[in-house]
Amino acid sequence: MGGTEHLTVRREGATLVLTLNRPDARNALSLSMLVGLYDGWLEADEDDEVRSIVLTGAGGAFCAGMDLKALAGRGMEGEQHRDRLKADPDLHWKAMLRHHRPRKPVIAAVEGYCVAGGTEILQGTDIRVAGESATFGLFEVKHGLFPIGGSTVRLQRQIPRTHALEMLLTGGPYTAREAAGIGLIGHVVPDGTALDKALEIAERVNACGPLAVEAVKASVYETAEMTETDGLAAELKRGWPIFDTADAKEGTRAFAEKRPPEYKRA
Repeated sequence: MGGTEHLTVRREGATLVLTLNRPDARNALSLSMLVGLYDGWLEADEDDEVRSIVLTGAGGAFCAGMDLKALAGRGMEGEQHRDRLKADPDLHWKAMLRHHRPRKPVIAAVEGYCVAGGTEILQGTDIRVAGESATFGLFEVKHGLFPIGGSTVRLQRQIPRTHALEMLLTGGPYTAREAAGIGLIGHVVPDGTALDKALEIAERVNACGPLAVEAVKASVYETAEMTETDGLAAELKRGWPIFDTADAKEGTRAFAEKRPPEYKRA
């Protein structure tokens, strides 16, 4: 199991939990963290025992964005990973889920700050939970910068364009309730319980057929920008083979033998 000094990895049953672990800097992204993140995504992809991923942060924060000094290599922090970045100049974008999409569902558990690069990574996750005091936002324009982690493309596809533009162009903060109101996150829970809720959702995902889960996720993203006709054709191509898998046969047999109450006639 991987991990670095700024990214811890642990297993909770069939869930791989990746924790951004630099609480003294509100988990600002460092080279060590990015290397650990990318390795974590790959570990989940390659291990068939892993059925879901939970991404969270240590010390009451999710991620306060990019630490430009750390990424530029000023000082010795993360120097041992410098060769990884030289060998793969795209590594940081893959780590931030801009140029890589894990096969398994990724559930974000957010507490505290989730701003700038934190909100950009968030857009690469599939299901999102936040504590009541969490703060979201893309502050880049306030500093004369561009949110180049994918937000000008993804955000308008995930929330209504008027809300996306307001967030991008004002650089203002959003509470968890406000973020939920515009559809950026799905669950708001009491502070300190976001990870528990994320793991609960992960368990529900893990209880489903893994091949079906992966195919459904892939189909949703693959067809997002297609016409309805093309999307339905692509769905059939990806979904139909699932019916011939051992998972599907076992699932339908179990269903027939023990039909859930909601399917029984009154």
